[in-house]
Amino acid sequence: MMKRSVGEFASVLSRALIKASKQSSRTQKWTPSLEQTLYRLGCRESLSPTLVARVIDPFLVHHHSLALGFFNWASQRPGFSHDSSTYHSILKTLCITRQFNTLDKLFKQVKAHKIRLHPSLYRSVIASQIIGKKYSSAFSIFSEVPSLASEIGSQTCNSLLAALSSEGNYKCAYQVFDEMNHRGVRLNTVGFGVFLWRYCSLNGLDKILSLLDEVRKIDFSGINGSVVAVLVVHGLCSGSRIAEAVSSFDELRVRECKPDFIAYSIVAEALGNMRNVVDKELVLKKKRKLGVAPRNNDYKEFIFDLISERLISEAKDLGKVIASGNFPMDDDLLNALIGSVSAIDPGLAIFFLNFMLDRERSPSLVTVTSLSANLCKHGKIDELLEVFHKLSSINYFTDTQSYNIKVSFLCKAGKVREAYEVLCDMRRKGAIPDIQSYNLLLEACCREDLLRPAKRLWDEMFTNGCPGNVETYNILIQKSSEEGEIEDACRLFHDMIEKGVVPDAITYTSVLKGLCLAKDLKMSLEVFDKCVMQDPMLARSILCTFILSLCKEGNLVPAMELLRSQSTDIAFLESHLIFLKFLADAGEISLAVEHVKWIQGKSPLMHQALSNEILASISSSSKPDPILKLFQVMQENRLNITNDLGKEMAYR
Repeated sequence: MMKRSVGEFASVLSRALIKASKQSSRTQKWTPSLEQTLYRLGCRESLSPTLVARVIDPFLVHHHSLALGFFNWASQRPGFSHDSSTYHSILKTLCITRQFNTLDKLFKQVKAHKIRLHPSLYRSVIASQIIGKKYSSAFSIFSEVPSLASEIGSQTCNSLLAALSSEGNYKCAYQVFDEMNHRGVRLNTVGFGVFLWRYCSLNGLDKILSLLDEVRKIDFSGINGSVVAVLVVHGLCSGSRIAEAVSSFDELRVRECKPDFIAYSIVAEALGNMRNVVDKELVLKKKRKLGVAPRNNDYKEFIFDLISERLISEAKDLGKVIASGNFPMDDDLLNALIGSVSAIDPGLAIFFLNFMLDRERSPSLVTVTSLSANLCKHGKIDELLEVFHKLSSINYFTDTQSYNIKVSFLCKAGKVREAYEVLCDMRRKGAIPDIQSYNLLLEACCREDLLRPAKRLWDEMFTNGCPGNVETYNILIQKSSEEGEIEDACRLFHDMIEKGVVPDAITYTSVLKGLCLAKDLKMSLEVFDKCVMQDPMLARSILCTFILSLCKEGNLVPAMELLRSQSTDIAFLESHLIFLKFLADAGEISLAVEHVKWIQGKSPLMHQALSNEILASISSSSKPDPILKLFQVMQENRLNITNDLGKEMAYR
């Protein structure tokens, strides 16, 4: 047999995996075909880590489940063992897809086999864990390799330090901090600042000053001292260490952390809350004498860094401090705070919005969209209405685009009447509702089972010179079909064709389901024929759904005849499989066997693929009895093409 290179093997196996991914949505049904491919190529003994890595790499993003399936399959081959190259490939995949449980499992294997991975991979894995808020797992990986701090780089180490501190895992955070100093890894304002901020509320000023001294001996150049001073005094005040916060000003100043007006304001406010008027005045005098005006860009940059590190709680707290002290923030910063903070604290996001509006400035449309979405998500409907009221009072909504945002979220909140009033308001103010405006409201009416108002809105839309698009028709066709008003659905279907609006998969699926429910077999087949004439690829994409709808209404023979009228190309495999599974579940084994015999006579390739799929279904189904019975009858009737399947079945 001709000897093949690793590249040739990798190319063949990659094509086999791609073919498998097109044939099935499930992840590991390709194993038998790969076995046969390897056997034909004579490469059972040639399965090497290099080959496995070459096969996995092309699937990193778009077919990651197949990459993982192939990795696991290779693990089970006799005499094969993975090395750093195969682990590197699959771990890259898991980082991209954030499959953290599998990632943890494979890292245990790496540790058990004492495999040394490239530092860049450790960096990617730790960064992925941080993004997924798996901070303990990230620290576990960090702590397993003593030299990792210096190898994975400053950015990742600082991100881990800040994340652990934010979570309140001070013990682990301190270990990361200590290792960074020991290895000479440069600290930045986010990593060191958040660490001190959260750490000092429990440990007090003396410990914080010793940490500052420790860092200053090594490298303090990447840290903004004034920002750190604000974080320290805020942390002390949050931990009810007000006296220490007052004492900290002089100590911080001599350590290159000169307190600015924000730092003094934090302590003054804390003293005011304690009704300690005397000390508050002393602090305010110090502020006027020794303090410096805050540099807005420094805080803007720091808060943006916090947001990019997903430290939204910290961004929220610092933003609140700045806004509460009436210190300036530009529009970019306020927009970023409103949008990000609304995901975790909609109330405070509205506080930032009010701060902006009080200064006669307006949020961006992106910010209003994000805030509205999060208010809906958190069920804050009254707050949403109040936000829209405030924005309307400053004439924020002026054009169709901005009005549509308001319509969209009123519809999502179930406020259909209010959304309709917005359309009326648009027309009064000269902003013409477009097709998106009407579609949003039509969809909301149908979702709320307001079909009659939806039809009136439909008439109004055309009266106002706004013709419907395919989405408009789909909304009403789908709802009419669901409600059993199939005549209206068909009328709309024919109307859209007459007006030159091209039906899509949703259109045909909705009409066909409705016709099947209405027992109108003849019309359903005619509609499907229209789909075939319009676009054979589109017809193929909806065939599975149509076959299932026919079967559910007892039209088994028509469904079989429809399938037989289509091509026997392998692309129709899923439709035949759905039909056979339905027959098996319904106990119509004889009809299923008849259909399989027809497939065998027409296309051995289709029959082979179908047999593989049925076999795979037996192992993956929670209730395999019906499909197992079909498989057994197929064997009895000698409908299996290969002996490999029988052997595999016997093994199972």
